[in-house]
Amino acid sequence: MAYDKFTILQSSAVPMPLENVDTDQIIPARFLKATERKGFGDNLFRDWRYNNDDSPKADFVLNNPTYSGKILVAGRNFGSGSSREHAAWAIYDYGFRCVVSSFFADIFKNNSINVGLLPVQVTPEFLDKIFQTIEQDPKTELEVNLADQTITILATGEQESFAINGYKKHNLMNGFDDIDYLRAMKEEIGAYAEKSMY
Repeated sequence: MAYDKFTILQSSAVPMPLENVDTDQIIPARFLKATERKGFGDNLFRDWRYNNDDSPKADFVLNNPTYSGKILVAGRNFGSGSSREHAAWAIYDYGFRCVVSSFFADIFKNNSINVGLLPVQVTPEFLDKIFQTIEQDPKTELEVNLADQTITILATGEQESFAINGYKKHNLMNGFDDIDYLRAMKEEIGAYAEKSMY
């Protein structure tokens, strides 16, 4: 399979309430030489995470042991800028399986889904509630249910629905990329091809 199946994710979250985070900030251009999806997590938010001498910046959230989890909660307009799919690779490779925001750049959103990273778009009001809940308790957990297309703040029970393309949802729940999807239909494709020959 291309990546892990996504069904229900229950996890604490890492809050990053910065708006207009673009793909060059997610993964700087100088780290785009590799063609495989491995190792990009080491350089996720590289210029924000590390000083010039490679020492961690204590004030950046990924270097703060208070926060952890498989969900990144970001500010509005996440993933803008260039179309590099390496940005989604870096977030997934770091260990995140879901990014929550009130708005995503379309190309980033599609790139994320294609590598098994679920972008969950919520209303600005619900995003604020998530940030407030995490601020009150950094260990608070969110539940992302892909089948039901809901995200829930478990501490309060507050919930919101999110939209996703049906085909992409099917692929995420099965751990398929586009090629895996076609491979899974190999028998049906073969049967159709054989039938159409006559």
